Amino acid sequence: MSSSPTSFFDTVCKNFDKAAAFTGHPQGLLDQIKACNSVYQFMFPVQTDEGYDVISAWRVEHSQHKLPTKGGIRFSENVNEDEVKALAALMTYKCAIVDVPFGGAKGAVKINPAKYTLEELQRITRRYTAELVKKNFIGPGIDVPAPDYGTGPREMAWIVDTYQALNPSSIDAAACVTGKPVSQGGIRGRKEATGRGVFYAIREVCSVAEDMKALGLSTGLDGKRVIVQGLGNVGYHAAKFIQEGGGIIVGLAEYEGAIYNPKGLDLEAVIKHRKETRSIRNFPGATTLDSNRAALEMECDILVPAALENQLTEENAPRIKARIIAEGANGPTTAEAEDILLKKGIMIIPDMYANAGGVTVSYFEWLKNLQHVRMGRMGRRFTERSMGQVIDVIEKATGKKITDQQKALLVRGPDEEDLVNSGLEDTMILAYHEIRSIWKQTKGIDLRTAAFISAVNKIATSYIELGIFP
Repeated sequence: MSSSPTSFFDTVCKNFDKAAAFTGHPQGLLDQIKACNSVYQFMFPVQTDEGYDVISAWRVEHSQHKLPTKGGIRFSENVNEDEVKALAALMTYKCAIVDVPFGGAKGAVKINPAKYTLEELQRITRRYTAELVKKNFIGPGIDVPAPDYGTGPREMAWIVDTYQALNPSSIDAAACVTGKPVSQGGIRGRKEATGRGVFYAIREVCSVAEDMKALGLSTGLDGKRVIVQGLGNVGYHAAKFIQEGGGIIVGLAEYEGAIYNPKGLDLEAVIKHRKETRSIRNFPGATTLDSNRAALEMECDILVPAALENQLTEENAPRIKARIIAEGANGPTTAEAEDILLKKGIMIIPDMYANAGGVTVSYFEWLKNLQHVRMGRMGRRFTERSMGQVIDVIEKATGKKITDQQKALLVRGPDEEDLVNSGLEDTMILAYHEIRSIWKQTKGIDLRTAAFISAVNKIATSYIELGIFP
């Protein structure tokens, strides 16, 4: 008889303790890093077409070693305080891993968004924001939310408008939240950022010949069979960039079921089929699986769980056939499942690294809002003119001309999205090799423990340099 599953927050703390044992920091400092600094649980009424609903909500600030704290807001009827605390903790470590100067936070509203009208959702979002303002749990230098499960740019626009109305003299009010529409101060590339970050993480892992050889795989992403669970924002974009990068999408899973084709699936054709039929089931040429979790157990090289937490469990872990698991979602692997998977020799790319693309680009958006200028606006034309002059000199020196099409490609200056994607790619590459270095230098650990060690050391250094700990 299996033991009862560990809670999400307890799993995060267990992983923390496992890594902390390799750091040598004093216990008091480790206790401070691990604990949630502030937990704000509250309830508020909202008027609906049928009367009034009293809604439960949370905002957790896990660590204030750096300010502002940062983390998404999810709308889900299944959310609870343990989950919010766990996600806030993961945000702390995630920000440290990719060197984003934020503490970790998370928020949640316990509702099913599908059960409310657009007007009711707006009331809920605005009231939630007002409650955060009252308790000083939101602000450009205090706590900066972002989208998460059940929310998106629309809700972020409502939040910033509410915050601005309650803080009319704040010149930096747009920086109180990220993930906004571009027209409201958002940044180009933010929507795709988390999925793109998952792709960069997988690509970088697969580029290391030594590690691929140990897994029995060839170097590089090209030709590798990939299954993606979840076709939301993260899963769809991860699958899109993986496919464009040479990977073969052999399986896709959503809440209504899953499809599998060992020869590969055309992602855009699947999305079109789902729009037409409201389901990915019965996609031509693919085998339909009744359970979306069944897809996790199919033959593949790389598995990307990009839906919700606790998808890989003690029950299904023995049947997982992938050689690499890239955690696109937060906490998709339970502690019990991880023990089984690691014993099978499966490499797990941990969530707090693999899905850090969203917070990385949120950081760029926050900077944009504080600077009050679009990235690339000041230098793009100067770069184009400079490159044009270089090409003119080369043409004169060689006596050869390049075509106008070639010249246009060479002299093109970077726009905002180019800079965002470049910054994200650089961040994911550097962070992975930092984690991998710890993994290789520390005997008997896995990539998740290495990532935690990296995060704990950076946060500890911050506390020590602040003078909070000797």
